[in-house]
Amino acid sequence: MKIAIGSDHAGYKLKKSLINIFKDKIDFKDVGTYSEESVDYPDFAHLAAKELNRNKVDRAILICGSGNGIQMTANKHQNVRCALCWNEEITQLARQHNNANAISLPARFITENVAKKIVETFLKTTFEGGRHEKRTKKINAT
Repeated sequence: MKIAIGSDHAGYKLKKSLINIFKDKIDFKDVGTYSEESVDYPDFAHLAAKELNRNKVDRAILICGSGNGIQMTANKHQNVRCALCWNEEITQLARQHNNANAISLPARFITENVAKKIVETFLKTTFEGGRHEKRTKKINAT
């Protein structure tokens, strides 16, 4: 599976940790940032979302301090369903019911171990379809 991963400066350390933890399981497309120098999270959310919409990656993992800003930005893109995830259960539901193809992680509020479990759940959980499919189709309605 190919996954775009991006963060701002607040999520940089967690991003590097996740890349290291999953390097043998995931083919990462690292869209930045590449240091702890202050940057703007929208820049990296847009890059990851574009990779997703161009079908260059299967999913995306985004990380900022609260997880909110980077998630809000990603969700501005058509066909991106980015869920703010802080535990395994919310991640599982985001995949099963919302067909989330991206997740955002709040680096300042979760541990590396929790982030690892969230990513594992994001990878293994499938979309249930059925009654949820008609709902997810309405997300992009204008």
